[in-house]
Amino acid sequence: MVQPRSPGVDGGSGGGYRWVADGGRRAAGGGLRGRLDALRELIALSRTRLDGRTLEGAGRVLETADERYRLSGEHTVVAIAGATGSGKSSLFNALAGANRSQVGPRRPTTAEPVACVWPGSRPGAEGLLHRLGVPAHRRHTPADGSSELHGLILIDLPDHDSSATEHRAQVDRMLELVDAVIWVVDPEKYADAVLHERYLRPLAGYAEVMFVVLNQVDRLPGDAADQVVDDLRRLLDEDGLALGEHGEPGAAVLALSAATGRGVGELREALGQFVAERGAADRRLAADVDAAAERLRSVYVAQSQVGLTEQARAEFDDRLAEAVGAVATGRAAERDWLRYAERACGSPWARMRGRRGSRWGAGGAGAGATGVGAFTGAGGPTGTGRTDGGRAGAPRARTGRSGAGRGDGGRTAAGQTCGGRNEAGRIEAGRNEVGRAGAGMTGAGRAGVGRAGSGRSGGGRAALWRNGARRGVVGRQGMSGHLPPAGAAAGGGGEPAVDGRAAARPVVEQAVRTVAAEASHGLPAPWAQAVREAADRGAYGLPEALDRVAADAEESLRGGPAVKPRWWTVAASLQGLLSVLQVVGLLWLLGAVTGVGEGAAWLSGLLPAVVGSVGGPTLAWMCRVVARGPARRYGQDAERRLRSAAAGCGRARVLEPVAAELLRYREVREQYAVASGA
Repeated sequence: MVQPRSPGVDGGSGGGYRWVADGGRRAAGGGLRGRLDALRELIALSRTRLDGRTLEGAGRVLETADERYRLSGEHTVVAIAGATGSGKSSLFNALAGANRSQVGPRRPTTAEPVACVWPGSRPGAEGLLHRLGVPAHRRHTPADGSSELHGLILIDLPDHDSSATEHRAQVDRMLELVDAVIWVVDPEKYADAVLHERYLRPLAGYAEVMFVVLNQVDRLPGDAADQVVDDLRRLLDEDGLALGEHGEPGAAVLALSAATGRGVGELREALGQFVAERGAADRRLAADVDAAAERLRSVYVAQSQVGLTEQARAEFDDRLAEAVGAVATGRAAERDWLRYAERACGSPWARMRGRRGSRWGAGGAGAGATGVGAFTGAGGPTGTGRTDGGRAGAPRARTGRSGAGRGDGGRTAAGQTCGGRNEAGRIEAGRNEVGRAGAGMTGAGRAGVGRAGSGRSGGGRAALWRNGARRGVVGRQGMSGHLPPAGAAAGGGGEPAVDGRAAARPVVEQAVRTVAAEASHGLPAPWAQAVREAADRGAYGLPEALDRVAADAEESLRGGPAVKPRWWTVAASLQGLLSVLQVVGLLWLLGAVTGVGEGAAWLSGLLPAVVGSVGGPTLAWMCRVVARGPARRYGQDAERRLRSAAAGCGRARVLEPVAAELLRYREVREQYAVASGA
């Protein structure tokens, strides 16, 4: 009726121990030692992410393992546990060969644990008994001293269903410390719910260090003992307890009678083989690690594949580019290039008109841009038009009849300054009453001035002129974040100024929330929270950092193209020559009309006058056509640089901390896989 156990089952058995220098202690086998080290590393990496209660059980397993391996590896501690009246003390005495544990009708009979030690080849049992808390007067040796059980420490525990609370607590404590357990049941209470629900079912993972013994079979008539054993097997199978059948690892199920000695020899033989393997401690601790890993599974195993995809990173970069107005900046840079080309390739008369318009605008404290719209192709009275690089829903920011900033409006989008040098860098300037009085309502009318409309700016920020006049109108925003009153603007009131950060900050916050949600998707709750917190910490100063990036980009574009194309010089020379021809021709015609020259000489002056008058606009038109391609490339390059700078800022502040958290999770996940034996 003995179900034999196969020797050497489990990586920790057989060669599970190895000798160490102290001669009496053993270290964990290679497989278990690696799992314990991984569990220790797992706890170290998780202390700042998980609360102490979550890691408490795993920490106890490590303490138990360290303490067990400091003590004798020559001995195997086996406890006999059972309910009141099951006959476990009688079985203890039968194995010891003498009455070492008290038996009797009084319940509970066993109040303290009793130990019987079969001496091994080396000492060391005292340390194990002290760890278990067995009193010195309850420690015995067997009567026969049989060599087959050398190294066995057999413990008779109090009843697990004792009416005394301290007895039950003592059983629970010692079951966590022993290497193996012999559960003794009787025909009357083998199906007791307390035994199965409180002990056997929760300890199903410890089947390899467990014996289940049906005692008192002498009370069963005929083949009733076999029927009870079969029913007991069924219950154990329902509990999830693996049974050692057909050479497979699991619990051994035996039937015996401690009173008559029937089957006791088979149990002694099974115990002798079990003790000789010297692998019980490893098996027990391996089961402890399995149980700890299973309890930690929910906080280490992700529901799906985790990590940031390239698409999520690209979308994050796009949102930051939107926040700094990269598209609008590129378009403004393109218009800037066209404006510089128009100035370089235009006729001297056009440049004079542009300078005169700028002086009038400055004198009027707010005159708009000079009329360069015909060259840039932008609409509106001033030629700057409206910057349409913004997103849907972004507020339309206008400077109204703005101050004496750059008359041509080439820096419209680049003027979306961020809070690096100027706290008021993103304030939308309202309509300037001074500009209305000095430009729109003067005798000059709207011929060369008009309104400078910045339109929609990329990312929803107000596109403002970054110049001294604008700073004078808007002033500096106080550190409290409040805007200056409208009356504080130079020249009078106007529309109230608006802080552009109200439009840009939500874009940044939404970008951070989106990338954090993508990175934490599928992660266990503690690690998902750590990823979100890392993203939030990076987002705290991200808007200000993007402000500085946008301001630096604007500053780099302020002076126009760093290298002027050579054809600008050629075109300017031709324009000068055509202007000379135009002047010479006009003077010649004037002399012919006034009679200074011969009357027929006007034909000689007509040709240079016509060539100069028609050739200048024609050359300017040709330059406009030629300039469109380089201007577009210049704007795209400016957009790309600003986009790259914003993306780098986002990577350093958000993506890299998030990636560090994901890397830490991968590290602990790898350690968990080793600790769990996966």
